[in-house]
This record gives sequence, structure tokens and C-alpha cells, in this order.
Amino acid sequence: MNDPKDMFAAFSDLNLSEDLQRALKLRCYEEPSQIQVRTIPAVFSGRDVLAASQTGTGKTAAYTLPILDLLKEGNKPRSNHMRALVLAPTRELAAQIYDCVVNYGRFLKLSATVAYGGMKINPQMIRMTKGMDILVATPGRLLDLYRQNAVRFSDMEILVIDEADRMLNLGFSEEINEILKLLPSKRQTLMFTATFSDEVRALARQFVHDPVEISVNPRELTVESVTQWVYPVDKLKKTALFIALVRDKSNDKILVFTKTKNRADHLAQKLEKAGISAVAIHGDKSQGNRTQSLEKFKSGKVSVLVATDLAARGLDIENLPLVVNFDLPHLKEDYVHRIGRTGRASSKGQAISFVSSEEFQKLADIERLTKQVIDRIEVPGFEMDPPLPPSRLDLRPFKPKKPKKKKG
Repeated sequence: MNDPKDMFAAFSDLNLSEDLQRALKLRCYEEPSQIQVRTIPAVFSGRDVLAASQTGTGKTAAYTLPILDLLKEGNKPRSNHMRALVLAPTRELAAQIYDCVVNYGRFLKLSATVAYGGMKINPQMIRMTKGMDILVATPGRLLDLYRQNAVRFSDMEILVIDEADRMLNLGFSEEINEILKLLPSKRQTLMFTATFSDEVRALARQFVHDPVEISVNPRELTVESVTQWVYPVDKLKKTALFIALVRDKSNDKILVFTKTKNRADHLAQKLEKAGISAVAIHGDKSQGNRTQSLEKFKSGKVSVLVATDLAARGLDIENLPLVVNFDLPHLKEDYVHRIGRTGRASSKGQAISFVSSEEFQKLADIERLTKQVIDRIEVPGFEMDPPLPPSRLDLRPFKPKKPKKKKG
């Protein structure tokens, strides 16, 4: 059977309305990605969808475009109701999805809003009194709105659960199950995940019915669009190596990931002392502060954005040439999401990982996950003693994780 991507050459072949195609042209999007080619017709068919796709593949457009097209006809939403609900695990991702809805739907007479924690709830409640065609929300804030009688679900036609695996990793199982009980049984459900883990499939059985299953090969995503290197370095020399790297790439914007909030703040402070403009974003920062820092980075006012994994899946930064893993992530899957911030929309990107001897097992797990040995570069003046052990690629599949026990 031919690859579905061979069947379509442009968005015009996907039966999208002229208004949506105009919006896509304004953003210079001409060719649909594989996930879009496979998802958009499935959504138009009315079937439920269960899709595995990494970040950077155009996943958000894959569901927002057909949803906008489907909702452009139909009745206006009643007060406190929504016609489509999109659930996202983090504030950043929710904000990014909402931006996509607004941009793609700019020529359509549809209403949309976003609701997440860290912001005052009253303005969100007031907006919902008008009724919304599309509501993008995090699970916790959605339940807050429901308990305040600010949202009702009886008119909901379409449900999207984005990054279902991330929802589970962040401990949203209880909230998602509570939301499920509130939703109308007659609906179209679209679920997206990075991986088809046992936990995700168990969640899918509760939400989707006879779905179209779509999977995009993660190996192709990490290998083809992003050039990856490992820089072996002692953990106490990471800051000095990063400062040297930034000065070598003085004109580039750099997104760098640390494993803790304290390390993010500490690195940003060290960079500022070295005369390098930098800001940090993580969960202890207010939403206003995080939004402001991100805008400074996007506009070029600061050259380095230091982030924890909270931001790994929610950031959408155009023309980002380089991602640096100052520390390897706690979860091997987050490596793919981190480096997915670069090499987006068919552009090329680079990802550099600083790896100390204590992180060698994490490196081995990442290489096992991505089915490749990542090339290493020894930086003069930062050689390790003893050196980092050589990689030996293990192609055995990982055993599924045992489900977490619920807290008292």
C-alpha cells in the first residue's frame, strides 16, 4: 500500500475550506506533514482517532484544522457550553494550541478561549458565559470551572486529548476519569500521544470507540530533522563548557534544559554574570513571568532560554537552531520532546547533550529508545578523566511500566 503522504501534495488536496487555506498561506505552510495527511481525512470521516506522534510533526494543526472546518457550520454555542473541548497537560501547551486555533481560524466566525491555572479564574468564567465554539483547557482548571458552574458539557461534539502520555506522567489520571463521567457519550474523540504505552491504551479504551489508529515513526523524527551530538564533560565543568559554547554561537538563540528548577535559576544567573543575556522558566515562576520571558527570547531580547521539562512540550519557537541538554532528562521519552523544539516544520536543527559519568545509563536508555548511537565530540580543555564509557546499542524493547499506585 502506498504511503498516504504520496497521495497528497498540498493542503488543497485535503478538502479544507478556502478560509483555512488562506490562513495557512499567511503562515507560509504549503505541504502537509505525514500526521496531517493521515489525521485530517480521519477527522472529517467522523471516526474517533488514536494517534502516536512526537512534537514537531504538525500534530496540533492535524486536529485544529479539521475541527475548525467542521464547526464553521452549525448552531452558536449556548451560554457556558462548548462545541469542542481540547485537553492539554500543561499551561504552555494549552496556550500554544489556543494560538493555533486563533491563527488558523482567523477568517472564520468562530469563538475560542483558553483556561488554565496560574491565572485568575473569574475572567475565564466570564468568557464562558458567552459560550465558546472551542475551549482549550488543562484538566485541573476545567474541573474548577465545572465546580463553579461555569462550564457545561451537554452540547460538546468533539473532544481532543493531547499528549495523553504526558497527562498520565503528570498524575492527571484521577482528573481525567472525573471529566470522563461528565462528558456526553455521543461525541467524536481524538487522542494524541507520543507513545502507545500500556497505560495510554488503557486510557484510550475508556475514551475512544473503534478508532482510526495512526502512528508516525519516532526514529525518523529524531534522526532526519535534528543532528545530535554528545559532549562528554564532568558535571562540575558543565557551566564553563556551556558559556564557551554560547560564545562560539553568539548569533544563535539557544534553548537549554536543566533537570531541576534550582539548576535553571543558577545557570541563568551564571550566564548573566558572564555577560550573556538569559532568562529561566519553570513551574515556580508565575504564568505572567513565564510568558514575558518566552516573549523576550522569541523577540531576540535574550539569547538563552533556560527551561525545565515543564516547558519541553509546550514551547513553539520558530527558527530555533539549537537545543542543549545541560542535564539529561529524568524520563528518556522527554529527550525526544526536548530536541523536538528544533528541526520543526521541515527545517534542520541541532541538539547537543552534556553527559557526565553519572548520566551514562540515561544516555544508554536514550540511545536504546531512539535506536541509534549518538556521535560524541571531545571539546579541548574539557576532556573527562576517566573518559565516558563507549556506547553499546541495546535494541531490546523496554518493559512496560507498572501503573502508579494512587496516593491515599
